[in-house]
Amino acid sequence: MYKFKEIQTIPPAKQLVDIVLSKTQRKTPTVVHPGFKITRIRSFYMRKVKFCQTTYNEKFSKILEEFPKIDDIHPFYADLCNVLYDRDHYKLALGQVNAAKKIVDGIAKDYVKMMKYADSLYKCKMLKRAALGRMSTCVKKLQGSLSYLEEVRQHLGRLPSINPATRTLILTGYPNVGKSSFMNIVTNANVDVQPYAFTTKSLFIGHLDHNYVKWQVIDTPGILDHPLEDRNTIEMTAITALAHLPAAVLFFVDISEMCGYNLKTQVSLFHAIKPLFRNRPLLVILNKTDLRKLTELSAEERALLDSMKEVDAGGEVHFFETSCAKKEGVDAALAKGCELLLDRRVEQKVKAGKADSLRSRLHITSVSTPSSRPPFIPASIQRQRGDGDAAMAEEDKQEQLERERMEELGGAGVYSVDLWRKSILEDPSWKYDMVPEIMDGQNVADFVDPDIDRKLEELEREEALLMAESNLADDDEVIGGFQETQGVLNELHSRMRQKRIERKLNKSKNGAPTLRKKTKKASEVEQELNDKGLDGAKVRGRSASRKRSSSILGKRKREASAAGDEGSVAASAARARSASRMKGLASEESAQAVEKKRRKTMRQFGKQGKKGEADKWVPDLKPKHLYSGKRGIGKTDRR
Repeated sequence: MYKFKEIQTIPPAKQLVDIVLSKTQRKTPTVVHPGFKITRIRSFYMRKVKFCQTTYNEKFSKILEEFPKIDDIHPFYADLCNVLYDRDHYKLALGQVNAAKKIVDGIAKDYVKMMKYADSLYKCKMLKRAALGRMSTCVKKLQGSLSYLEEVRQHLGRLPSINPATRTLILTGYPNVGKSSFMNIVTNANVDVQPYAFTTKSLFIGHLDHNYVKWQVIDTPGILDHPLEDRNTIEMTAITALAHLPAAVLFFVDISEMCGYNLKTQVSLFHAIKPLFRNRPLLVILNKTDLRKLTELSAEERALLDSMKEVDAGGEVHFFETSCAKKEGVDAALAKGCELLLDRRVEQKVKAGKADSLRSRLHITSVSTPSSRPPFIPASIQRQRGDGDAAMAEEDKQEQLERERMEELGGAGVYSVDLWRKSILEDPSWKYDMVPEIMDGQNVADFVDPDIDRKLEELEREEALLMAESNLADDDEVIGGFQETQGVLNELHSRMRQKRIERKLNKSKNGAPTLRKKTKKASEVEQELNDKGLDGAKVRGRSASRKRSSSILGKRKREASAAGDEGSVAASAARARSASRMKGLASEESAQAVEKKRRKTMRQFGKQGKKGEADKWVPDLKPKHLYSGKRGIGKTDRR
């Protein structure tokens, strides 16, 4: 099947140029400066020309690939395209598209070659501009061809999907003779039916199931009796279907002459298109018999109908009387047409040797029965063979249906279905016993264990042994030990939870100085030593001999005195540091307080890691994501 509906839309020539140039601008770099290397400038503009040429090539190649090639498709579709669109015009349009594709490729090749010798940005730009302009001019000349191909695409998409190789019935005849009514009856199609000629102006297709296979029925427009060259496009579509589709032909004749054409004219049309019926099953449908019976025809009209029995190929013509209004004879005509076509298709396959190829694909085994495995015949079959035909007849006797039993025993509303009649029990007399209890729709008595009493005694004995064993065990002692252990574990877990909470609260104190342990006073140490029987006065004397100044200034003086032998440079440096720390402060205590406050403040800034009031900050007045890149045609206040 040809997928005409999947052909993509073909834009007009001017719109195609805009599409390609816009894509070229979007998909290729856009920034170039005269200061770049000349090789970089050349490659910049070469890329634009090559991209534009490639895009045109893809668009034209897609058109040429998707449209059907007249010489490669089925003759039915080829002639149908010739009737509807004119084969020469169609080929000419596709040829112009192919020629334009080659011209665009040649233009790109020539200008890329010239760009290789350009020595400035201006020359490269002018060559690029000329190349794209010539390509666009070439494409704009295809305006007529592209418009024609778009119309062809739209019409191809509206064509019915006809499979030339499947089982087909073709309905033909004069206009308004009942072809569309017949099709609406036998298929699910909904073809418009009106009381005037040429209601059907194109091929309509319907589908039906007959003998478990799919069939397609084609309703053709009406044909008039005049020479072939005088027939219009609507009639030629019907002629094309009759000429190329291997189908069964149903020729409709309106014997009531209500269609507007007399019987002689209709028979004349039959003889005019008789060559198209060669090698095809042919049925003549005598329609509208509800308005005029066949017996009401005159002798001359009967002679006209008898003349239709003569076919050049020697085939047989079958006549059927039908009435689409009353749906009489429609099914018989349909069944006969399907039967004749199936017979013809099977005959053709046998002549072509396709049946032999099918038989060669089947493998039939011819293995003899091994002697070690003699055939097994059931005993019931052997008894039937021994008893003779009487037993066989008894076995073959058809069982009485439930519906027949119901009719015998009073009919519906009186008869009650016997659900236990076919029950298979050990004793058939159990079928109609009173059931003590039913659970889940099953007879509980059928599932009673005969050894249930013995099993119950064993379970009770086992339960008694378990109870005795539990009494021997000292449960109170075990429970007491468990409770004691549980108390210890609870206390341990409580301590762990408390430490976990303390660590969580101390997490915010990272970086804080570790406090020293509280030192004992000299009097406390002296009192402890005296209590232990030792002399505490020695400790106080040692403390007094080792007492030093705890101030920062005293420490600096000691270091300066200790390092006095190293030179006056170190002493002067120490004095300078001490003086810088005391600058502007009244005393040493004030310096310590200020230093302590400074360190605390710096520690807090280190924790936060944020900018402060003194940090420099330059606001971004022109964010890059709003002001970088190419600007569009619209507003310039945002991208």
